[in-house]
Amino acid sequence: MPLSKPVKRQQIHAREIRCVGFQREDGLWDIEGRITDTKSYSFENHDRGVVGAGSPVHDMLIRLTVDDDLVVQEAEATTESSPFLTCPEIAPAIEKLVGLKISAGWTKAVRNKLGGTSGCTHITQLVIGPLATTAYQTIIPRR
Repeated sequence: MPLSKPVKRQQIHAREIRCVGFQREDGLWDIEGRITDTKSYSFENHDRGVVGAGSPVHDMLIRLTVDDDLVVQEAEATTESSPFLTCPEIAPAIEKLVGLKISAGWTKAVRNKLGGTSGCTHITQLVIGPLATTAYQTIIPRR
């Protein structure tokens, strides 16, 4: 059943999250995620200048390579668009996830590795929730 008809309104912000799981030829699994934020209006940004309506404010991609036991073997991230010049510098920190297992304690372990100034809120949120769920939904039924 769909939501009820909304009152007249104007879209201001959109966040798109897409996660996909792949089985590799070598027996490992690639779990990829992308988070993209856009605004329906242009605005001035201190580091980027004018960010045009519909242009990504955030556009970040992540790939976790995991084994059958959901242990991270490789991890990489890239920041295509961000509001601050320093954001892309944080992407290599994702490599700290190598060796962690997607299981009980995952959220705490990821926050310990990527929390504060050593990580990025958007990448961390994507890894903790949607990417971990996608890994589980990709691998567990196939084992």
